[in-house]
Amino acid sequence: MTLIRFDDVSLEFGDQKILTKASFSLETGERVCLIGRNGAGKSTMLKLIMGEQQADSGEMHYKRHLRLSQLYQQLPGKLDRLVVDVVAEGLADQQKLIDKYNHQVEQLSPTESDESGLQELQNIQQQIEATGGWNLEQKVETIMTQLGLPADKKLSELSGGWQRRVALGKALVSKPDVLLLDEPTNHLDISTIEWLEHMIRGYQGSVVFITHDRSFLQRLATRIVEIDRGIMVSWPGSYQNYVELKEKAIEEEETQNKLFDKRLSEEETWIRQGVKARRTRNEGRVRSLESMREEYGKRIKRQGKAKFEIGESNEKSGRKVIEARSVTHSFGDELLIKNFKLKMMRGDRIGLIGNNGVGKSTLLKILLGELKSDEGIVKLGTGLKIGYFDQIHRELDLEKSVAHNVSEGKEYISINGKERHVIGYMRNFLFSPKRAMTKARALSGGERNRVLLAKLFTQETNMLILDEPTNDLDVEMLEVLEEQLVNYKGTLIVVSHDRDFLDNVVTSTLVFEDNGKVEHYVGGYSDWIKYGKGLKDIDSLSAPSSYLGLQNVAEGTDGQLNATKGAKPKVKKLSYKVQRELDQLPNKIETLEHRISALEKIMAAPGFYKGGSQDTQPVMDELSEKQQELDHTLERWTELDS
Repeated sequence: MTLIRFDDVSLEFGDQKILTKASFSLETGERVCLIGRNGAGKSTMLKLIMGEQQADSGEMHYKRHLRLSQLYQQLPGKLDRLVVDVVAEGLADQQKLIDKYNHQVEQLSPTESDESGLQELQNIQQQIEATGGWNLEQKVETIMTQLGLPADKKLSELSGGWQRRVALGKALVSKPDVLLLDEPTNHLDISTIEWLEHMIRGYQGSVVFITHDRSFLQRLATRIVEIDRGIMVSWPGSYQNYVELKEKAIEEEETQNKLFDKRLSEEETWIRQGVKARRTRNEGRVRSLESMREEYGKRIKRQGKAKFEIGESNEKSGRKVIEARSVTHSFGDELLIKNFKLKMMRGDRIGLIGNNGVGKSTLLKILLGELKSDEGIVKLGTGLKIGYFDQIHRELDLEKSVAHNVSEGKEYISINGKERHVIGYMRNFLFSPKRAMTKARALSGGERNRVLLAKLFTQETNMLILDEPTNDLDVEMLEVLEEQLVNYKGTLIVVSHDRDFLDNVVTSTLVFEDNGKVEHYVGGYSDWIKYGKGLKDIDSLSAPSSYLGLQNVAEGTDGQLNATKGAKPKVKKLSYKVQRELDQLPNKIETLEHRISALEKIMAAPGFYKGGSQDTQPVMDELSEKQQELDHTLERWTELDS
């Protein structure tokens, strides 16, 4: 069933075209990811769906009594409110209907017949029942129990991750038909991201979300919708499928443009021939040329790709870069690091993995000599030229231009021995000349991160320390950053919650595990996860096992679920029948994945959508059915395997 449909929707902000005759539809049970460059119009699209932004033209159709709810990118504003009150705000529209009904009842005369009033009362009652019912307190209690939220705590008492869970409770309490998520993983740690993934996979409604976390996208999206130069394009299947199809589409577009431009050039040459040719020219051919000129004028050129290089020092550091022995450090009563040791050599590429607050930034400062540990010794090697990207103290002069912040007022900068004009340099970070001269105060979060990276990479370094460099960067910029870091010849330490980024960039990891130690492993995040170990979590609150998929949880005396410490989990032996089911699930998963891949290729074939609905609909229905079956099979496999 179609829940939302956009027909030829257009929207412009000044001279910037956000959408141009865009068509979009959302079906029941879909999880659609909106992708595109920063500023392409993804968040604006969510505002259009929510009715917070009006289109310039076109039509938007919604299923009758459709319930919409959004998890916004920003955390809840006023922190002095109780959790229960914040969650209840998600039922504000329903409460207005109930208040309206009660007011209408009071206005009815107990003696006189008021048919119009009774009819209006009946209409309001039907609307209340169609959009969620009467018992709002029970709905709030139910969602808070499901998410394990502490009703009597204030938002100010919760960590950022738990504030995000409260915001999700507010979004879910109305049981919306369509849930909108705008960058839900921003600034969340790995455990909370995985919890959120599990929540969304189990959600019964449709989901439209924006994310730059490729792992999150790959695990959740059943379809991808890209906003590219004002045009919306739907790509069936997973992110990996999108990457392959997108590359082919770009090649085809470039080929078609070259053929068109060649023909246009030939026609322009013909029209400019001598007097004799003009006298005998074909008027139909002239009209065709005018049409081609008009088409060429309307063409929106593909934006240039991000392309930059990292400044590297010609001088190598010493062979031994950092050596740490028996390092122990506490923050108040909290033991962050215990008996840590490390020998880091020139060219090593290490990733730091851990949840928020466990001490990753503290460990960086200790390794760099900026903070003295309570116990132990840290020695830095010789000849180090360090570039440090700090997630806490990222500073820009907001009253100065982007270019001034990067070059410190100079017109030219030097990168690896080459002089570059600062405006040309900023083009490589996707800043137009006009944008490069804009004050930093006007920049978005993603743009500020790009400026800081541009500034960092002007330095000549042989060691880079990057503390959460990926926040707010779009997928394209992430991939270019990855490529440059892979080619970087110096030593590298990276802190990130982006699992794909870590896998692609680092060769070993330091992990803050739940045993209180920082352990060293070969490989990236995916290699560590195979060990089946957990991350240290300093947050005393814990979500229910039914949503987190955890094994070691027990009911606490305060009604909250807390991880048991020091107790080994009881291993329940599977029955023969269940064990046989578990053994067969991998083959079933593989079969479903092959069939989904085959269906996606059918839908991606040229001319597929030119056929009638009798040809296309069965394929689309089967794809949706197989994707849902795969989701259920994966959940069952996870349940039995654990």
